[in-house]
Amino acid sequence: MGPEPGAAAGPPLHRMALALLALVGLLVAGYMSAYKLGWFGVLACGTGGCETVQHSPWAVFLGVPVPYLGFGGYGIMFAVALLGLQPRFEADRRIPAVLLAGAGAGFVFSAYLTWLEAAVIHAWCRWCIGSAVVATLLLLFAIPEVKRLRRSDER
Repeated sequence: MGPEPGAAAGPPLHRMALALLALVGLLVAGYMSAYKLGWFGVLACGTGGCETVQHSPWAVFLGVPVPYLGFGGYGIMFAVALLGLQPRFEADRRIPAVLLAGAGAGFVFSAYLTWLEAAVIHAWCRWCIGSAVVATLLLLFAIPEVKRLRRSDER
């Protein structure tokens, strides 16, 4: 038994994945932000590299601690992905534009930070690597939004 003719197909699965991934990123960035705020003293890292990275000069970008930027970025991605699941916003061209731009920016920034860890800081933060993996997956799951953006251009 398949769906009835004319029945809605349901929300796009890739947007559900985007929302879930953004939530995971939000939790990682929230944990790192709580550390930056001094809510606890030691990061659960296992290697010691997390604190080395978090105390490096590159842990702040344009005067803002990097975890705060991640928290804001993942929060926006989460909210927009959830909005994109609502039927009334399914065809809104702003949704794919923000999801693609946000995922692209997050990926590029994460790649830059990962390069800094390898080439400059010479320490690896497991939480940062986890965030970079989430950013990469967000970009991959945002790719179907290109089709949605093109479709809305044709209207």
